[in-house]
Amino acid sequence: MDAEPAPDPTTSRTSHDVVVAFLDALQALDVDAASALMAPDISYRNVPFPAVRGPRATVAVLRSFLVLAKGFEVEMLAIAADGDTVLTERIDTFVNGPVRVGFWVCGTFEVRDGRITVWRDRFDTADLTVAIVRGLLLAPVRMLGGRRA
Repeated sequence: MDAEPAPDPTTSRTSHDVVVAFLDALQALDVDAASALMAPDISYRNVPFPAVRGPRATVAVLRSFLVLAKGFEVEMLAIAADGDTVLTERIDTFVNGPVRVGFWVCGTFEVRDGRITVWRDRFDTADLTVAIVRGLLLAPVRMLGGRRA
């Protein structure tokens, strides 16, 4: 007697669950797991930059972030779902040794059939610039065992 195939985990999740799993995979630096949650026609836009389309292009962007950052953290400030649309307000932090660059991000995700079809993140470039300067200035303090700021 043949065993029944395992259910596809992406189809039994809510849109909220898919987005949380996606961000969890990114925090674990598991780009393959994150890619598995992308629809073949995903559109990713990190506003103000141009959109990229498809999992391959999206993964290439994610991997380019990991060239500079060896760690990634998400602090979820708020998350709300309305059907297939999920809105997130978060602090994303890129980490490389003692350098921590954390900045505010507002994300919009659209999910269809358990996969992300649209991912748009918005951030303030001035806020990001301040975060980079702050991260670089505080790195020596962290190296000497100072507070995690």
